[in-house]
Amino acid sequence: MTEEKLDFKRILPIFVIVLVDLLGLTIIIPLMPLYAAAFGASAFMIGLLGAAYPAMQFIGAPLLGRLSDRYGRKPVLIVSQIGTFIGFIILALAGNLWVLFIARLVDGISGANIATAQAAISDSTTEKTRTQGLGLLGAAFGLGFIAGPIIAFVSLAVSGNDYRVPALVAAFFSLASVLLTTFWFKETLPVEARGKSDKKSPFTIKAMFDALKQPAVGLLLVLMFAQQIAFGGFEQFLALFTLNRLGLNASGNSLIFIFVGIIVVAVQGGLIGRWSRKYGDRKLVYAGLAILAIGLSMTAFTPRQPLPGYSQAELAAELQMESETRIGEHPTTDGLEVDIPPDDNKGWLGLVWILIAMIPASIGGGILQPSVNSLLSKRVEKDEVGGVLGISSAFLSGANAIAPLLMGVLFQAFGSTAPFLAGGLLMGLLFIFAVRMIRPGKEANAPQGLARGQGGH
Repeated sequence: MTEEKLDFKRILPIFVIVLVDLLGLTIIIPLMPLYAAAFGASAFMIGLLGAAYPAMQFIGAPLLGRLSDRYGRKPVLIVSQIGTFIGFIILALAGNLWVLFIARLVDGISGANIATAQAAISDSTTEKTRTQGLGLLGAAFGLGFIAGPIIAFVSLAVSGNDYRVPALVAAFFSLASVLLTTFWFKETLPVEARGKSDKKSPFTIKAMFDALKQPAVGLLLVLMFAQQIAFGGFEQFLALFTLNRLGLNASGNSLIFIFVGIIVVAVQGGLIGRWSRKYGDRKLVYAGLAILAIGLSMTAFTPRQPLPGYSQAELAAELQMESETRIGEHPTTDGLEVDIPPDDNKGWLGLVWILIAMIPASIGGGILQPSVNSLLSKRVEKDEVGGVLGISSAFLSGANAIAPLLMGVLFQAFGSTAPFLAGGLLMGLLFIFAVRMIRPGKEANAPQGLARGQGGH
């Protein structure tokens, strides 16, 4: 009955490094759709931009995940973080839409940060504490969603809504994560464990399909991919959705992301560990799917109502300011590809509605990924954990590449309701699929045995 609680001293460096690294990402997330819109991008082009990063991550993450099994977690983390730093610098220097694409491609090809950090967490936890450990990475993301938008809000206010400034601030945090990893992080994968993975073949597309054929993990990988089609579209288009429905600019969107971050921190920073021990990861997956289905469906029906004090002309001028100052075009309110609300029908209902919808959406999204990844890590041998989490990350990235393209088409062709309603319906179908198809694996024995032992004492 040793190591019944998570060893926070071992996890702390990983948590802090991931948090600092994610601060860069979360500073950018609320801005990217609006940044692209300022260069005259349509909903489909914004979806294509959203797909650029995960498409490259789909290639880079599993390769670097396998390399981390061979050579250790630390060098892979450092290389991927340097790539992220370079990507943010390019983003800050962007003079047109295509340079935005280059910035996201550079960042994405080296984007194995999370998959490798997940492997480091697995190295540092037991089966019983792994879900809580992986959940803390989600909590780091949640804290990033709180702090990142605040930093973005302040940097925009100081710079007069110059989108280059948040990108430079993001680059600073990325550089800080490189330094923290270099000088603080201690390698979690011992040399003797690395020797085992040398005997395995390097990652290939065939390895992904071979993983799908394994009864223990195949269905979980399918579930990871399919749920991210819905949730990835939600993440990518939330800022554009609130721009279209509520007339929220980058600062207003920051409030939504802060709210979401607080909920995710509460779920993944503490509640998920308790829930995992009480109910098991499999039931958490079921719950996450059902709750997220409710949240996405509610979001789809958010009333189109800008806040009191909203001005259509002022919002259009703010968005057009980037294209005027950066590429020399004269701003006109008719030049925006994304429709923004008119000045009538102002009120608070739209904002209140979407904040309520964010509660189940955030709880469901906060539960799913760490629970699925925890199940995956428990159903493979220890020396395969980095590889399978890399494959999981690849499926996640593949879904993230497809989701914004699919949702961008739905958004542009059928309106802003369509992608979120489609996501809610997909999550409902996945819930039915999971309950019928995801059966107990070898991990079910440990919690049962533990429960009997606790009951006897």
